[in-house]
Amino acid sequence: MTVTEPLRPRTRTRPVNENILAALDIGTNSIRMVLVRLHPETGTWDTLSVHKETVRLGQGEFSEDEGHLAHDAIERGVLVLKQFVQVARGRGAGEIVAIGTAALREAANRDEFLTRARDEADVEVQVVPGVEEARLIYLGVASGTEIGASRALFVDIGGGSTELIVGSQNEHFFLDSLKLGAIRLGNRFLTGVTDPISAHLFEEMQRHVEGVATHALRKIERTGFDFAVASSGTAQNLARVTAARLGLDLNTLQNYELDTADLRETVKYLCTLSLDERRKVPGLNPERADIIISGAAVLLTLAEELKLPGFRIAERSLREGVLVDAILRRLVRAGERTPDTLAFEAGIRRRSVNRLSRLNPDEEKHSQHVAFLALRLFDEVGEAGLHDFGTSERELLEYASLLHDVGVWVSHGGHHRHSYYLVRHSDDMSGFTDEEIEIIANLAYFHRKSSPRKRHAHFALLSPASQIKVRQCAVFLRLAEGLDRSHLGAVRDVSLSVEGEPRTANLLLSPASDTDANLETWYVSSDTSAWEEAFGLPLTVTVVA
Repeated sequence: MTVTEPLRPRTRTRPVNENILAALDIGTNSIRMVLVRLHPETGTWDTLSVHKETVRLGQGEFSEDEGHLAHDAIERGVLVLKQFVQVARGRGAGEIVAIGTAALREAANRDEFLTRARDEADVEVQVVPGVEEARLIYLGVASGTEIGASRALFVDIGGGSTELIVGSQNEHFFLDSLKLGAIRLGNRFLTGVTDPISAHLFEEMQRHVEGVATHALRKIERTGFDFAVASSGTAQNLARVTAARLGLDLNTLQNYELDTADLRETVKYLCTLSLDERRKVPGLNPERADIIISGAAVLLTLAEELKLPGFRIAERSLREGVLVDAILRRLVRAGERTPDTLAFEAGIRRRSVNRLSRLNPDEEKHSQHVAFLALRLFDEVGEAGLHDFGTSERELLEYASLLHDVGVWVSHGGHHRHSYYLVRHSDDMSGFTDEEIEIIANLAYFHRKSSPRKRHAHFALLSPASQIKVRQCAVFLRLAEGLDRSHLGAVRDVSLSVEGEPRTANLLLSPASDTDANLETWYVSSDTSAWEEAFGLPLTVTVVA
């Protein structure tokens, strides 16, 4: 890594804002910082900027000169901290939280680094125990992963340690930190190795992982869990390489399902490559090419020992845990929460949708009524036997309905296109898979104008099953939007019947008592082609008293 000292410190800074917080994760491999604006009342934040530098603070620490940070590693680390803190102060950060993990935790000379960080970078670094690191990782991952009533096993492989957690959405039941990490294991087995990795050497690495992890794995089995979630750079890079090998072009890794069988094939493939060849593998960060095999040995061994079908990938981790912890501390000080309460009463997915919908607050009442009507249509058409969708499709339809007009925030003209873009490229659609985000964005796009066609690139990229979902569920949103054309709630409720020979669908409208629904009736009656194309039946519209 090459980092150059700024020519001069910034002299112009923004006023201090107590709700702007910088969270720094000083890890064995890299130093990361996220700068955010907190919204403690909703348990959310807006990301202002994200920074990362690979400093390899723990390089060599876990091998022959065990327990000591190298002088040049300290120099790199302090320099990056100075630059990151300067950015945070310049953006008006009212609070800077810097967390040190395994490399600092185990270094005999860590006081040298901590003193220089305090004196030169003006930041107090908190070196946390392994169990506290696990707790913060849990907070971060759980804040962006929909767990519901289930229990999840959280696996986070860092450079010097691996954290294992079992928890639900709001509570953890098991926390542990193992002296296993991509750099630590690499220092032990792969120092100076640039050729392909032999099967014998990889098996030797796996046996070491088994030996270190065995007691923790037995405790995890006794605790019990329903599925596994993997965070951190190792898991994310292996997922991206696997996705690329499978021909998938993902916009986000959040909730991507990495099958153990696919992971095993990816690891075998990476082991056949030299270090230089690994640096060119699609999906793999070249800076991680020398430690990806050792990190993979940890992840694959845990999967095989616990007989996991796979991992759900999470994009949040320690930094986000620091943010959640900061929000909780503020709520505790305000007397609104107890220290052990995760302040997320609403589900992760719904919170993400609610946050994005706030871009267009003037249309909140309209969007909620459209969502009500769209779900009524979904249920009525299902009862008529015209679709066999379930709760997952119903949920995505609801969220798309709530977000269908969010594009008005950009411009009313062509706002369906802006809605698609805002949903698809939102910084925080936590809790959703990449395919689910694409479905919601497509539904929002097709709430007006043309019906889904293969000429729409974003629709054509969906899987065949998802295309069917969008083609039919978009009709419900399209009709619901027409049924509130005036934004006055003129249509109170709807029902649907299918009768006659040939069969005809009859949409029955119940108008509000104080408003006529002439505009809505005319609009829906004149635009039934999307319905007929999706369901193969003519549609009539009738107003009932």
